[in-house]
Amino acid sequence: MRGMYICLCNAVTDHDIRREVAAGARTFAELQARTGCSDCCGCCEPEARACLQQAIEQAAATTALPAFVAAA
Repeated sequence: MRGMYICLCNAVTDHDIRREVAAGARTFAELQARTGCSDCCGCCEPEARACLQQAIEQAAATTALPAFVAAA
């Protein structure tokens, strides 16, 4: 499956952003350093930030304990 391009200047896709979050990126500055996302024209910054936040939330949800385990 192909990813959606978030940063056209540096060919960064939503898959790239999710991959970097899985590898430990948690801030926009880290994402920029790892991918070059939004360091050229900056037009993609709002979408890149939103994608980063969504990826962080999804990563946290998949590592969270199920409710029945947390309640025990």
